[in-house]
Amino acid sequence: MTQLLPPGPAAGLVPPTGPTLSVADAIRTRRTVRHYRPDPIPAATLDVLLALAMEAPTSWNLQDRSIVVVSDEAGRESLVRATGGQPQPAEAPIILVFVAEPQAWRADRADIYDQARRAGAWSDDFIAMFAAASDAFQHDLERRGLLREYAIKDAMIAATYVLLAATELGLASSPMNGWDEAAVKETIGIADRDDLAIALLVAVGYPAEERRHPGRRPVDHNVFHQRYGRADESEARFPSRT
Repeated sequence: MTQLLPPGPAAGLVPPTGPTLSVADAIRTRRTVRHYRPDPIPAATLDVLLALAMEAPTSWNLQDRSIVVVSDEAGRESLVRATGGQPQPAEAPIILVFVAEPQAWRADRADIYDQARRAGAWSDDFIAMFAAASDAFQHDLERRGLLREYAIKDAMIAATYVLLAATELGLASSPMNGWDEAAVKETIGIADRDDLAIALLVAVGYPAEERRHPGRRPVDHNVFHQRYGRADESEARFPSRT
């Protein structure tokens, strides 16, 4: 059995009682659920879930992602429209909107460095080197037009943490695609924020359906060592177009 909370900021929260799953069990038992019971998620459970999401790593520890918890009926109805009528926002008690923040690197990060210093994780010399290298890296991303891509990657990692943590907490989830970004931004009050991007929507709640595992291809179909693919199967995997 694993501990529900790792050492760190999230450890101060009191987890719900009951059995826990290993990470491996959570990975294997998680399924995407589209239909939910209306039962509300207890505040303590939601607090744990969100704290665990914020433990996800980010490039240069920028923590360049945020989560908007949409639980009111008007907001969820708006997200139904933004997702083309998908049922999850109407049925799940909460929808988590993952917001990527490509310009976060320009903000003051003294609090991040102070926290690392107090934790004994980073020395002053390391912080000075790290801050300069981080800024140089971000300037290069900006030159290549990749700031948005990197921030979305960080937000997606946090979303993955939510999927697994929700499973351990006895909740179901659904990572949602197929939404209109402008409509989602309007719903969460950032319609005028071109500096922000929507990375993913995740429905969370108690399942009203049982989803069976559809299976996965053998590991060696998609896992390779040293080089991608095998020469004798490249045509079979990606047939040439004529």
